[in-house]
Amino acid sequence: MLVNMYRDFSGPSSYQQVSFSVPDHLMSSRTSHGLAYEPLPYEDIDTACETSLDSDVVLQHAIYDEFPDRQRVEQSLLRKVDLRMSILVLIYVLNYIDRNNAAAARLRGFEEDLHLKGQQFNTILSILYVGYTLMQVPSNMYLNKIGRPSIYLPTCMAIWGLMSVLTGTTNDFLGAVYTRFFLGFVEAAFFPGALFLLSKWYKRRELGERTAILSCGIMISNAFGSLLASAILDGMDGVMGLAAWRWLFYIEGSMTVCVAICAIFILPDFPTTSCSWLTAEEQVLARLRMEEDVGVDDETESFKGGESGLKQAFSDWKVWWLAIAMATLNVLLSFNAFFPTLSATLGYSSTVSLLLCSPPWLFATCVAFVMSRHSDATGERCGHITIPLLIGIAGFMMAMATMNTVVRYLSLFLMAQSYTAFVVYWAWVSNSIPRPTSKRAVALAFVNAFSSLGNIVGSYVWPKSWGPSYWNSYAICIGSGVLCIIMSWIFRQHLARLNQEIEARELEEGSENFTYLL
Repeated sequence: MLVNMYRDFSGPSSYQQVSFSVPDHLMSSRTSHGLAYEPLPYEDIDTACETSLDSDVVLQHAIYDEFPDRQRVEQSLLRKVDLRMSILVLIYVLNYIDRNNAAAARLRGFEEDLHLKGQQFNTILSILYVGYTLMQVPSNMYLNKIGRPSIYLPTCMAIWGLMSVLTGTTNDFLGAVYTRFFLGFVEAAFFPGALFLLSKWYKRRELGERTAILSCGIMISNAFGSLLASAILDGMDGVMGLAAWRWLFYIEGSMTVCVAICAIFILPDFPTTSCSWLTAEEQVLARLRMEEDVGVDDETESFKGGESGLKQAFSDWKVWWLAIAMATLNVLLSFNAFFPTLSATLGYSSTVSLLLCSPPWLFATCVAFVMSRHSDATGERCGHITIPLLIGIAGFMMAMATMNTVVRYLSLFLMAQSYTAFVVYWAWVSNSIPRPTSKRAVALAFVNAFSSLGNIVGSYVWPKSWGPSYWNSYAICIGSGVLCIIMSWIFRQHLARLNQEIEARELEEGSENFTYLL
């Protein structure tokens, strides 16, 4: 049967009719709940909008009550969504490969061919994050408005792939700066957009594992990106008279464009957008799950209060606190962009140094996946952030203490696994800013944008003059890690107090069912 409803899409003063089909066996019992399905002739449009929103929620609950097999439908829904979301991992792998390939190119003549001097290479790395920082909040606001990530994200991906190809054509410092700036400008759309897309489909206790799988793309890219770079740099040197590092940008950028074209047909849009790959039951359940998880429907909440998502996000001190904490964490993780350089301090050739980069990141991927799943299962975040950071700090101390090859290589494993904190932290950010949807979109983008300041600072933490021991660099990373741990603990204590207030209200009013994960 076709169900007609009125939904407000543009504000409190306008509404339009929406139709979707619901199986007859569900509709047959709808009248027993006293619901009417024909539009009512309201004269007052505002009243009509309010009532239609309430009716939408009632209808969803009524359909939920009549699901003959909720578990079966939910499993089918998650299986379909997981399958389509899996391409985000591949996109993120290519995202980081295109972002960090300059570090591999550095080992095969990139600096010499562009005649770079002093801190110019570090500037080329850091300028990417300037563009990256500027674009993220506007990008997520636009994505929330258009509601079509299946078109928007792959389009941005194709453009950054072209920018990566253009990096291979540069001949001087300014050319590299321009291409890297615009590369970051366009790449900015992906990660906050992907987090926002995940938060629209998954419950809070499902989000940690999915965020971990997505974020593992960083570590996978570091592992296999090094292998790919090694193969290209060894096999393409001199082909068509071009240096190997130019082929590195050409090939990896072209791969990105090809995957972007495929992603248009695979990525899902938001649950509120009609999609042919879900049944009517699954699409209604997708929205209902989100309402159950936070105690209010995202779309309904967005209509209340009249404040924009931008104002709500910037007036919430939790958003600023998380942004600063993530910035300090990114300073600690700045070793990522210089990992081939740190591997080269072991004394091997450039090819062997690139190959040695893979095992630590494969280890880090396994640790991050296991820890994030355990974090989801226990509903605990802070401890699962603190432990990897402490282990990473131990790795920095080992590298500071000696130049022994075995010890320093072991320290790379301990450093790499500290990325687990980054993975769990993003799940915590998404959990801590659950609603409304417009606020969450801005908050995720702003936290990621502000935290990129840590990447800009981190680009100057590893100058060649501090090598090969990089004692000062490691000391800065340790300080950043300690500060991040302290800020995380303070944030946890604040959320615990908020949960106590929520529980007290629940006892008095019986209307609250949302609590923060600690």
